[in-house]
Amino acid sequence: MERKRVKKVLGDIAVVEHVGSTAVKGLGGKGIIDIMVGVHLSDLDKANSKLVKDGYEYRKAASVPGRIFFRKDYVSKTKTRRIHIHLVIKESREWIEIVLFRDYLKEHPDTVKEYSEIKKQAVKTAKGDGKTYRKIKEKFIKDTLKK
Repeated sequence: MERKRVKKVLGDIAVVEHVGSTAVKGLGGKGIIDIMVGVHLSDLDKANSKLVKDGYEYRKAASVPGRIFFRKDYVSKTKTRRIHIHLVIKESREWIEIVLFRDYLKEHPDTVKEYSEIKKQAVKTAKGDGKTYRKIKEKFIKDTLKK
């Protein structure tokens, strides 16, 4: 649903992929929907502006080199649904690695189980610090990408 919404907001300038834990059966997660948006470098500012105009909050502290990060929360009576948007240059290393990792997990359930345990431990260790959380997962992700 959100993937289609983002595609409608950005139109033909973007390729939109559902990535992250909720994109992989059996991986679990916190119910956050991670969406990666790939655009050409020449469309980066336009995509950035359109996302902000549509209510996505730019989060400089959560952005990393090669990836501009946005967040949006939908609040209902019973819960909050959080959406993360990762804006990257289409066909960049960042784009390719994230899509390859997601696709590999979809085809290898044993790897999903192993990664799920690493993520659980990372959540406990990082205690809400995104940088630490990503660092803990980094070696596993790199090793998996080599396969």
